[in-house]
Amino acid sequence: MTDDHLVAERLKKIEELRAKGIEPYPYSFRFTHKAKELHDKYHNLKAEELTEDNASVAGRIVALRRMGKATFMHIMDGSGKIQSYLKLDDMGDNYNLLKQLDMGDFIGVEGKVFKTRTGELTVHAKSVQLLSKSIRPLPEKFHGLTDKELRYRQRYVDLIMNPEVKQAFIKRIEFVKNIRRYLEDRGFLEVETPILEAIPGGADAEPFKTHHNALNTDFFLRISLELAHKRLLVGGFDKIYEIGKVFRNEGMSREHLQEFTLLEFYWTYADYEELMEFIQVFYQTIIQATFGRMTVAFEGKEIDFRGKWPHYDYTELVLEKTAINLDEHPTKESLIKAIEERALKLEIDKTMGRGRIIDQLYKSYVRPTLIQPCFLVDHPIDISPLVKKHRRKPGKVERFQVVIAGSEVGNGYSELNDPVDQKARFLEQEKLYQEGDKEAQRIDNDFINALEIGMPPTAGFGAGIDRLFMIAAGLESIRDTVFFPLMKSHD
Repeated sequence: MTDDHLVAERLKKIEELRAKGIEPYPYSFRFTHKAKELHDKYHNLKAEELTEDNASVAGRIVALRRMGKATFMHIMDGSGKIQSYLKLDDMGDNYNLLKQLDMGDFIGVEGKVFKTRTGELTVHAKSVQLLSKSIRPLPEKFHGLTDKELRYRQRYVDLIMNPEVKQAFIKRIEFVKNIRRYLEDRGFLEVETPILEAIPGGADAEPFKTHHNALNTDFFLRISLELAHKRLLVGGFDKIYEIGKVFRNEGMSREHLQEFTLLEFYWTYADYEELMEFIQVFYQTIIQATFGRMTVAFEGKEIDFRGKWPHYDYTELVLEKTAINLDEHPTKESLIKAIEERALKLEIDKTMGRGRIIDQLYKSYVRPTLIQPCFLVDHPIDISPLVKKHRRKPGKVERFQVVIAGSEVGNGYSELNDPVDQKARFLEQEKLYQEGDKEAQRIDNDFINALEIGMPPTAGFGAGIDRLFMIAAGLESIRDTVFFPLMKSHD
């Protein structure tokens, strides 16, 4: 029977119910227990022993077995599943309602709790109430589907049919809670900053653009939280963090989302070396607290978060993997020539500056080789327009990236608070933008004005929570970390 025929049958049942004075979509139902609460309360109940008190539960029918004058159902609520036993002799006319019930319907049942001879906890119902009639049937073999796109598009069905998917999202909720708890226990205050910005800044990314009708002005969806947070540091906040959505109009991949959740925090009077020590313990603590372990199988490799993570020099690793010494190629033209001489496969756009080319070189030849957790430190100044110059290494900045499983899962640095230096670097970025680099940062004169008021020495950090959780949970794709990943419309 096709889905269209099944839908027609269920619509007919709704008409029949209403003809009998039964509302298929009542307004409420008062239950006494969740399924898990009953399992916890009566797990020691003996087989065929009946409780004295009544209990009522509500949920979706996920299994239905009719046997003439008796029916068994499994009801699933937000906490789990429990069986219900319904018998004609006990329920009288109310038992006739079962003829109108189908898989996927929401019902409420009330009765005494007992264990069957096979040891399954069951509500022996004396009454049943339809709470919501499901018109469209659940797919019978949804669990076996390999069509990931369908599961992403119909996440609501995915959650019903695949309990492990729901559990993964519950773990993500715990993960974020543990992040908040860790930071707040150490004196960080949670702040909220605007999503709409007149000038996008704080990262190298192409923004999404929108229009504000009342102001008749174009705005951008934020690509970072950074510049707003630094304004708050100027205003007198010392330790702040935010977990918020950011938007980057870039390509799609296994580890990229155009709308993703970003953690950023700022710690005044600290530097990037102190921050690295903080971050290692931070990651290890939240992973252990969430998953109860410190290793994970990811893409066929075991990732081990334990111990002290190694530090690798950015320039030295590029030299090791590409035979190019970045310090010997201070210009864009010299660097391109070195890449061509070594026949390195790299797509170089004419709009790219030296920093963007270095970044592409690193992402193609270095980052994929870094599997175990590590810190990549002391980046070239060209790719770090918001970072303090290194106090000992000319041409470098005090920056680190956390790299795990060939992916960047954290970025921190000693924040640039010299307004003259910052303005000069913004102007360099603005020039690249005018020459066609859509990801180059724009000059933000109000931010420069804030720095001129004065910002204390600060260490700042940012990490995409979705990607970090994907690796820590051992998930296949970053789309498995969000309920409703953006998809191209069927239309």
